Amino acid sequence: MHHLRTVTGPLAAEAVTGPALAHEHLALDLTRDTDPAAALTTRHTTAVVDELRALRAEFGLGLVIELTCRGMGRDAAALARISRHAGVAVVAATGWYYERFHPAEVAGHDVGALTALLTEEVTSGIGATGVRPGVIGEVGSHGDRPSAAETRTLTAAGRAAVATGLSVATHAQLGRGGLAQLDLLTAAGLSPERISIGHQDLLDDPAGHRRLAAEGAYVAFDTVGKEGYQSDTTRLRLLLELLDAGHADRALLSCDISRHGYLAGEGGQGYGHLFRSFLPRLRAAGVDEDTVDLLTRRNPVRFLTAGAGTARTTAAPPRAAYQKEH
Repeated sequence: MHHLRTVTGPLAAEAVTGPALAHEHLALDLTRDTDPAAALTTRHTTAVVDELRALRAEFGLGLVIELTCRGMGRDAAALARISRHAGVAVVAATGWYYERFHPAEVAGHDVGALTALLTEEVTSGIGATGVRPGVIGEVGSHGDRPSAAETRTLTAAGRAAVATGLSVATHAQLGRGGLAQLDLLTAAGLSPERISIGHQDLLDDPAGHRRLAAEGAYVAFDTVGKEGYQSDTTRLRLLLELLDAGHADRALLSCDISRHGYLAGEGGQGYGHLFRSFLPRLRAAGVDEDTVDLLTRRNPVRFLTAGAGTARTTAAPPRAAYQKEH
C-alpha cells in the first residue's frame, strides 16, 4: 500500500476518496516592494480554513498539494493547523522557486550541497516542526532555458527526488521552458512519471503539451481561474486537445491561489473555482465522470506515489538526458 506523506503524518493513497488540488498555496509570502499583496499569512488562515472546509463538504475535497518552498515564506506549522482545522489532507513541499526568489543559500552552495540540504529536510523535517515534505516543488525557472542558478536548483531537486523517492513539481514561468526542465530532471536520474511541469495552461502550445505527456511527464493546468494571465476558455480548449490526444492520465488541475486577493472571502475566485466553474464547463464539453475523477483524484495521487519504494541511500548516477530540439 502506497502512502502519501502529509503534514499530519502518513496517509494511505486509497484513503483519498475525493478530488485533490494539485498546485496550491495555503501559507506563503512573496511580497516584495513592488508586490506587497502577494501573501497568505496568519491573518488569512481562518479564511483559508473556511474555504477548504466548505469544499470538503460540498465536493469531497480530500487533498491539497501545497507547493510553497524555501524562500517563498513557507510555514509548515501553519499548514498542519490548516489541515487539522479544515479536515483536508495537505502535502508540504521543499525546493527552490525561480531565481528572483532564491534565498542566499543558493548562491553559497554547489549542486551537491543543495541536494544534501533538500534530502536532509525531507528526511528530518522542516525546521523544528517535524513536518516532512511529501513533494519537491515548486522548483522554478524562467524563460526558455533555466539560468545557471536555476540549473543548479533543478538538478539538486532531481537528485534529491531520486534519493528520497519523492516526486517533483515545477514552476515554468508563464509556461515556458518545460522541456528544458524535463531534460534537467531526467538527466539527474528522475523518471518522467515523477515530474509535473507547471503552468502549462499559460502556454498556448498543444504540441508542446503532447510532447511532455508523451515523454511521460505530467502536464499541469494549474492556474485555472487566473483570467488576467489566460482565459479559462483557452485553458478548456488546451485541456480538451490534450485529452483528445489520449493523455488524460497525464494532466493535473489546480488554481494556484498565491495571494490573499484571490480568496473567495476577498472577492477572488478562491480554491473552489476549479469545482464550481471549470469542471462544469469540462463536463458540458462531453468529458465523463470517470475522466474527471482521473484528472482530479487518481492522477495527483499517482504523481505523488510514483516513486514509492524507490528511495536510494545515494542518488542514482545521472542518466542520459532526452535528446530534444528546442
